[in-house]
Amino acid sequence: MLKQGTFDLKTGAGLIACPRCDALHVEEELQDGETARCIRCETVLASPRGGAFVRLIALSFTTMVLMMGAIFFPFLEISRMGFGNATSLFGVVLAFADGVLLPLVLLMLVVVAGLPVLRAFLMVYVLVPLAQGRAPYSHAARAFRWSETLRPWSMAEIFIIGTAVALVKVAGLASVHLGPAFWAFCGLILVNVASRSFMCQTTIWDAIEDSGLATDGRELVDPNAQASRT
Repeated sequence: MLKQGTFDLKTGAGLIACPRCDALHVEEELQDGETARCIRCETVLASPRGGAFVRLIALSFTTMVLMMGAIFFPFLEISRMGFGNATSLFGVVLAFADGVLLPLVLLMLVVVAGLPVLRAFLMVYVLVPLAQGRAPYSHAARAFRWSETLRPWSMAEIFIIGTAVALVKVAGLASVHLGPAFWAFCGLILVNVASRSFMCQTTIWDAIEDSGLATDGRELVDPNAQASRT
């Protein structure tokens, strides 16, 4: 356990590395509104904001609600010469339930819908006790680590881009009407952008450590830090 301003080059305790250029910096506690940048490449290392935990919790619940609508509500309707058909993502899975494409469809559903919901649940699990000024749950560190590991595989944005490209080609053959699920996905993208703007991984890790929960054994503990974040 180290005090603020001290570090150990052998173990890396008390140091923070830039995720872009790997430059090492001495870790310090920041006040709300302050920003720590890499001295070499100007990458933001930490930028805590007051009330960010509550906002992230609200955005996580919003993600869950939007994703439920995106799965079960009609995604789009295609019509031509008086004949039309509307479907949802769940309907697509049922349509291919007996085909050879079922594993691919299930994988698509997991990556597009399952992972965002799982990440939102993990964020709620981690942040709710911290926002209330209580000690985090026993597996909070592991849950947040999983949430960050799954981030690159959460591909709702890629799905919408791919769908938009496909619709450009289909629009010349039939009339395409976008359903509420499509707009739920668009809303989900905006929620993700807002969540990333409030997200500061360093602040969340520090809050977990300041609450007394070990992460990697190199914690910097500031007893006054937790109160300022809630």
